[in-house]
Amino acid sequence: MSIIFVPKEVTPDETRVAATPETVKQLVKRGFRVLVQHDAGKGSFHSDNDYIDAGAEICREVEEGYKTADVLLKFHAPQEHPDFGKHEVSMLKKGALVISFLWPLQEHEDVKRLQSHNVTSFAMDQIPRISRAQDMDALSSQSNIAGYKAALMAAEALPKLLPLMMTAAGTIKPAKIVIMGAGVAGLQAIATAKRLGAVVEVSDIRPAVKEQVQSLGAKFIEVESDEALEDEGGYAKEVSKDFLQKQQEVVRQHVVAADAVITTALVPGKRAPVLITKDMVEEMKPGSVIVDLAAEQGGNCEVTTLNRQIVHNGVMVIGHAQLAAKLPKDASEMYARNILTVLKHLFDKEANLTLDFEDEITAGSIVTHDGEIVSARVREAMELPELKKEEAPSEDESSTDETDGKASEDASKKS
Repeated sequence: MSIIFVPKEVTPDETRVAATPETVKQLVKRGFRVLVQHDAGKGSFHSDNDYIDAGAEICREVEEGYKTADVLLKFHAPQEHPDFGKHEVSMLKKGALVISFLWPLQEHEDVKRLQSHNVTSFAMDQIPRISRAQDMDALSSQSNIAGYKAALMAAEALPKLLPLMMTAAGTIKPAKIVIMGAGVAGLQAIATAKRLGAVVEVSDIRPAVKEQVQSLGAKFIEVESDEALEDEGGYAKEVSKDFLQKQQEVVRQHVVAADAVITTALVPGKRAPVLITKDMVEEMKPGSVIVDLAAEQGGNCEVTTLNRQIVHNGVMVIGHAQLAAKLPKDASEMYARNILTVLKHLFDKEANLTLDFEDEITAGSIVTHDGEIVSARVREAMELPELKKEEAPSEDESSTDETDGKASEDASKKS
C-alpha cells in the first residue's frame, strides 16, 4: 500500500492544500493510505474531522510523515522547513515521489537537490497542454481563479464605477479596461470585467486568440508579426525585442487611455516580458489601476513591486503574487482534482506506481527519476547533454523492489 503524505504548506501566507476531503475519499478507495498533517486544510476551510470522515489519518508527527511517505503532495516546491531546520526533500526517503509545482526550467538548484536525493519528481507546471491532460492542468485551474480575482481587485481599487449607469443625476460612462494576455487568466479576467459592465480591450501576441477574445465581447488590439509566437505545447514563446517594442507602441495609446490595466503575460522558464514601461504609467490618468499578475516573475509593468500595492504618479500598481490563494477553498478543490487525475495517470488500480516514459504526459512532466534529470526540456535549460537512450529509465526499471507497490510530488512564482 502506497502512503501519501499531505503536509501543510510552509510558504508564508499560503492558504491552499494539495488534497481535499473530496479527493482523499477517492484516493482511499483506490488503495492509498493518506496521511494529512494537522491543520493542513485549515486555510482552505477543511477541518481535520473532514479529512478523518473521508478516510485520512491526521498526522501530528510531521517529520515522521515525510519519512514514511511514498508520495508527497504539495502545492509549492519542497523547501526549507521552518520548524525543523531541514529541507523537505532531505526528510523524504530515497525513491519517494514528489508531485507539486517545481518550476524546474529556472529553479535549477531545486532540481539538483531532487536528483541527488534520488527523488522522483513530477512538475505540475510542466504538464503538456494536450487535450487528454486538460483535467491535470493546474496552471490553467489556478490561472482561471487568478484572472477572476484580478478583475475584482481592479474594480475595487478604481475610484469609479465599471458599468454604464443612466441616472437622474446624469449618465456615468463605463470604465475602460485593457487586458494584456489572453491566456486562461486573461480570458477569465475579460469575462469577469465584461460581466461587471466594463468596456474591455485585449492585447495578445498570438493572433489565434482573436476569435476567443471577440466571443467574450471584447475588442482585440492587433499587432502584426511574422514571428512564431506560440510553442508546440501551446505556451507563449519569448519574442524578440523588436516585436516587444512594436507591441508597446501599438498598445500604448490604449493603455494610457484606460481606467484599469490587467497584465497576465508569462513565458515559462523566463522573466516576464515588460509590457508597460515607467513612462507609460506616468502618462496614465491619476486614479488608474494596474493589476500585474506576472509580479512573481518580475512583472509586466516596469514599476511593479512584488507583493505590494504602490501608487506611482497617481496610478495604483498592484503586484500581489498567488492571487488564486486569496480564494483558497475553490483553488484547493480545483488543484486537488488536478492532483487526483495525475495520480490516476501514474498509478495502476492497485495503487502501484507505473511510469511509462513513452507517454507524452509522463515524459513531459517527470523531472528527476532514479538519480537522473530525465526531462529533456530541463536538461536543455540547464545546458546538460542529452540523456542517452540506454540510460533513460524504462518501465521495467521503475518497478524494482525499492519502488514496486510504492510511489518512488506549484507552484506559483508566479498567477
